[in-house]
Amino acid sequence: MVVDDHPMWRESVARDLAEAGHEVVATAGEGRTAVRIAPAARPQVAVVDLQLPDISGVEVTRHLAAADPPVRVLVLSASGEQQDVLDAVKAGATGYLLKSAAREEFLDAVQRTGAGDAVFTPGLAGLVLGEYRRLAAAPRREEDDAPRLTERETEVLRLVAKGLTYKQIAQRLVLSHRTVQNHVQNTLNKLQLHNRVELVRYAIEKGLDQE
Repeated sequence: MVVDDHPMWRESVARDLAEAGHEVVATAGEGRTAVRIAPAARPQVAVVDLQLPDISGVEVTRHLAAADPPVRVLVLSASGEQQDVLDAVKAGATGYLLKSAAREEFLDAVQRTGAGDAVFTPGLAGLVLGEYRRLAAAPRREEDDAPRLTERETEVLRLVAKGLTYKQIAQRLVLSHRTVQNHVQNTLNKLQLHNRVELVRYAIEKGLDQE
């Protein structure tokens, strides 16, 4: 799926993808449209611009990364500003490429994003890595201060960490799909996380995927 508010650019990107053998299942010129049509289009990868006329590309990324199944997002932006890059990554973007990239570089980035690789314009990868190192070095809260999850929330979190979809979790625990979504949202709020990607990372750090 290609999300960009400039028609000529959007059509050009979609054409390049199609010519390279990729199936373009949808295009959108507004963020809310992209979020609305994504569940039906079911893209594996979304190429998203940050500057959109309604909601930002960061917000679109957050929605797509938290979808079930999650969509891998490659941000394609004219901005190489540090805050824009970090905001996109924290929202769940798999990669970040500048619009000045060559066609071959872009197509390679899409391919690698689809495979789950983190792809960044040269120079931006170091910026992201540096931020994660800074966060890792920051003092952690004491365990006693950690948010308390209910037994059911922990159970759902463990299954999310193991890669199960919400539908599979609902079947496993004999719950409705909506109930599972509510448990996940409550857990995100308690842990002050933004999307499923961050949730899985948290669960793996806690070893819940091994239990």
